[in-house]
Amino acid sequence: MDPLGGVDALPGLGWDERFATLLASEAPGLVPGRILTEERGLYLVAGAAGEAPASPSGRLRHDADLDPTAPWPAVGDWVALDPAAPTEHRLIQRVLPRRTAVVRRAPGDRRLPSQVLAANVDTVFVVTSVNADFNLRRLERYLAVAWESGAWPVVLLSKSDLADDVASYRVAAEAAAPGVDVIPVSVVTGDGLEALRAHLGPGRTVVFTGSSGVGKSSIINALAGAPLLATAAIREDDARGRHTTTRRQLVRLSDGLLIDTPGLRELGVLDGDGVSTAFEDVERAASACRFADCQHRSEPGCGVREALGQGTLDAVRLEAYRKLEREGRRAALATDALARRAERKKWSAIHRRVDQHMRLKYGAER
Repeated sequence: MDPLGGVDALPGLGWDERFATLLASEAPGLVPGRILTEERGLYLVAGAAGEAPASPSGRLRHDADLDPTAPWPAVGDWVALDPAAPTEHRLIQRVLPRRTAVVRRAPGDRRLPSQVLAANVDTVFVVTSVNADFNLRRLERYLAVAWESGAWPVVLLSKSDLADDVASYRVAAEAAAPGVDVIPVSVVTGDGLEALRAHLGPGRTVVFTGSSGVGKSSIINALAGAPLLATAAIREDDARGRHTTTRRQLVRLSDGLLIDTPGLRELGVLDGDGVSTAFEDVERAASACRFADCQHRSEPGCGVREALGQGTLDAVRLEAYRKLEREGRRAALATDALARRAERKKWSAIHRRVDQHMRLKYGAER
């Protein structure tokens, strides 16, 4: 039995009245569990009975086949489990509606428009290292995805002990992340760790996102006070860290919950909502435009071009905004098309079953 098992363990996993109400209304008779890890279609879930391996039920797989947009279990999800199944292997019958979700889309792959990286998180730590791998455009992209999640983003400037001028990195990051807390962190000196702990708390979940080798696992180990995750030193030729995290996993600490995610080569936005929030300075300038459909090119009374002329808006940042905005529009269209195809597929299957039933009942010449 898991030492953290028992009904009292559920609040520590993030369970609250909202999820209890959802379970009672949408999956009565089932018991809750939270997904800790996922690997090759097999899951580890934690609940009142402790930890146990689990897999999706046949009904859940069938629903996913009929509707590709239906929620599929992801790390951090609360799921409804069959209480009659053996406790050594549980069956996931349903995914409860998510409070928040960090979703990744590969920009060039429309066949797989989205992937849930972490569900039901309170804070998204966007980690970037303050060395030669520091990239503002990448940071802006991660922030847009973080805002889309519904959680609150925080920027972590990792490996701050390696930088000669941490203040300049912080100023640059704050300019790219208006209104977002920026925390320099060093696992060597301990700087910033207490500021990170302020975002933890009983039942609260934070997720670490960022490119490979920026030091996410090292920070988690420092917060845990134990080597829970594998780490590796940075490469000397390009100052980039080595990829060590190979799967998403939820780690339980005494003062909260952490989700580690593998570094991503590609990270696309899902729609324009996160982009608008991440680029609040551009949106604020655009609100002063004379025309609501202003393209910020040559239209008279353009607030964006005025801000560029006054130096209150950076041209490079505006171009980054335009790029992510275009990407968000394409993603939204692709997602809508997928939903339409899924709906047609579902109703085609229903019509085929009805037709088969009618043939059996009345014959082919009905």
